[in-house]
Parts: sequence; structure tokens; C-alpha cells
Amino acid sequence: MSAAPENGSTDSPSLVRAVSRWQIVGLSINDVIGSGIYLLPAATFLLLGPASVWAVLLAGLVVALLVLCYAQAASYFDQPGGSYLYAREAFGRFAGFEIGWMIWLTRIASAASLSNGLADAVSRFWSPAAGGGGRTFVIVASLLFLTGINVIGVKSAARTGVALVIGKLVPLLLFIVIGLFYVDWSWALAGKPPGAGDLGNLGEAALLLLFAYAGFENIPAAAGEYRNPRRDVPFALLTMITTVTLIYVLVQLVAQGTLATLAASTSPLADAAASFGGEGLALLLTIGATISILGTNSNTMMLGPRFLYALAADGHGPRFLAAIHPRFRTPAAAIVTQGVIALGLALWGSFVQLALLSMVTRLLAYIGTAAAVIVLARRFGHRPDALQLPGGPLIPVLAILLSLALLASASLGNLIAVGIALLIGGVIYLLPRRDA
Repeated sequence: MSAAPENGSTDSPSLVRAVSRWQIVGLSINDVIGSGIYLLPAATFLLLGPASVWAVLLAGLVVALLVLCYAQAASYFDQPGGSYLYAREAFGRFAGFEIGWMIWLTRIASAASLSNGLADAVSRFWSPAAGGGGRTFVIVASLLFLTGINVIGVKSAARTGVALVIGKLVPLLLFIVIGLFYVDWSWALAGKPPGAGDLGNLGEAALLLLFAYAGFENIPAAAGEYRNPRRDVPFALLTMITTVTLIYVLVQLVAQGTLATLAASTSPLADAAASFGGEGLALLLTIGATISILGTNSNTMMLGPRFLYALAADGHGPRFLAAIHPRFRTPAAAIVTQGVIALGLALWGSFVQLALLSMVTRLLAYIGTAAAVIVLARRFGHRPDALQLPGGPLIPVLAILLSLALLASASLGNLIAVGIALLIGGVIYLLPRRDA
């Protein structure tokens, strides 16, 4: 896997380029708007109080720095790999491998976590999903379904993802449009209701907000299957962060402006919807949460195996993981492998347990990509079709500093776990296949 040539004509001989620009936009929104938006309003309000609206907006602007780094890096390549490819081309094979290894572990943990989150959401209107056989059924069925969709082909997965985007956005848009007529602005922007937090909790809130915005880094991973990735991936990323930030800010505003007990709510959007739209709207928001989580996991199961495929294609791991299905032209073995591992983790852990670790591994990918952009800009920045960021290295440097600050907020246990994972990755790297 190497950098695209000057004319950008590199085309994968194995993977089918079938995904259009607007499908990529849908996939990117689908990957970010997931479980976080349904947990964000209450948890953020508990930590920051009425300042939450401004914190959500600020978080979107800060994450935009990272998105810009990915957009610039994506404009240099038309091969799959994402963060792995950028780090490898900038800093060598070992750095690329470690980033790819960690981001793949992130995808596994995310898929397992979201499967548990899906069961939690379904349990609101189907109580057996809360535990036992019913919960196992939801987890197993959802992962098998998403694995099968992705084996059949990236185009079917992309269409499924776009359909799920529509399904998740409609309830949120109804919540915003109807709820804005009922907002009590004294609750939304002033005062401090009992149980609300303050700015002293900013560090913890920052990690929470990062979780809500995370997922944008996955889109470049399947670039080899997009029609014009060097043009369309940057466009999709910039469209996504603008859209998602606007939705998040408005959802937060409506939630804290209509629900006096927001800080104590375990289902904030459904409870807020019930306060101004009745139980029918609350049920719609609950269904929306289910679709939202399923949609995000659809992207996780689509894009995560591309990291594994890229690593195996470079000689790390079993050869069969780099194989392309003769009929569907997808990395089917990598997809099934991730599905099996994610299923085991999902049946073992909980949503919170599996989600926390993924945040630290994501930060490593963010740091690696932001640093890679500085190097890659010197090598490929002269191309007429390359994205040019204002300020030269200023945005990547700010993104690195931001990610390091957030990494410092992680728990010692998570940092130790990530360190162990990095060591295991190093051992795997030192034992490449002889046929590579």
C-alpha cells in the first residue's frame, strides 16, 4: 500500500469502487450520530449545567480541527487504511502498524459496546432485552445481520447505512422542530437547577463530548471502495462535522430548556419529548435511539475490518485476512473475524466497560494522523487537488495538543491497558509473514 501517484489514478485491483459522494456523507453522519446523542444531554448537563450548550458547540469546533487533519490527509490518497495509512506513509511501517492495530481494537470494542447499547435501548419497549436470553438474542442477531450485510458488499452496506441515517435523523429533527416552541429559556441558558454541575468538571465533560463526536476517523478506512476518495472523503468529513455540530447543539438546547429534571434523567430525550409531545413522541425518540445505535454499529462493522485487511495485506497476521471474496469483492474473512471477536466481547462485557477503552485508542489515532499531516503536507501538498489548510501546520499542531490534553484525562487503568495492547502489537509486528 503506497501513496497515490501524481495523477491520482491509483485504483485497487481487488476492491470495487461503488460508493458515491453523498453515500459517503451519509456514512460519515451515521458513524458519528449514535448512542452519544441520546446520553449526551443529561450527562453533560450534570457536569456543566446551563453551560452545556456552549460546551457542545465548543467541542464541535475543537473536533473540527481533528476532522480537518483527516480531510487533508484523505486528499492525498485513494487507498484504504485511514489512520494506519497516514501514519505509515509519514513515519514508517512500525508506526503505521501500531496505529492500525490500535484503531482496529477500537472498532472491536465499539462494535461490542454498541451491541450492548442496542439491547439497552430495545429493552425500553421490549423488556426481555434487559437480560438473559432476550438480551443475547438482540446482541447476536444484530451482529450477525451487520456482518452478513458487509460480506455481501460495501455498496449494500452503504445503502443500509444511508437508510439508517434517515431513520435516526427524523426523530431528532422532530424533537428539535417541535421542542423549540416549548423551550423555557431561563432553564436553557441561565440559572442552575439542583443537581447541575459547573465548569470545574470540564475535563470529564471533554472526554464525554469527544465520545459523542467520535467515529469520523473511520470513513477514510474504506477509501479504496469509494468512487473518487481524494475528492469525496474531505467533502464528506467537512459536511458531517457541520451537520452533526448543529444537531447536537439544538438537541442540547431543547433538552435542557424543556426538562427541569434533565440532570437526573436516564433517558433524557424521551423524557423531554414526553414533557412537550406526549408519550407518542417519547416512543418515537426511543425507536430513534435504537435505529441510531444500530446505524452506528453498521458503520463500525463495515469500516473496522478494512483496518484488519490493510494490516494483513502488508504481511501482519494470517494471510487469509487479506483475501478478497471471489463473488462479493469484499474482505470477507476480515469482516467475519471482526464479527466473531466482537460477539464474544459483547456477550462478556457491558456498554460502559467496552466504550471507555475505545476513547484512549482513538486519541492515539488522532495524534498519529495530526502529526502525519505535517509530514505529508511537505510531500504532497503541492498537488493542485490537495486540500490546503489555512495556517500551514497550525491546525495539526493544535489538534495534537488537544489530543494530548484529553489523553492526560484518561484513567490510569485505561492507559495501562492501552500500553499492554501496544506491546502486544509490537510483538505481532516483529513476526511478519514470510510471504509479505
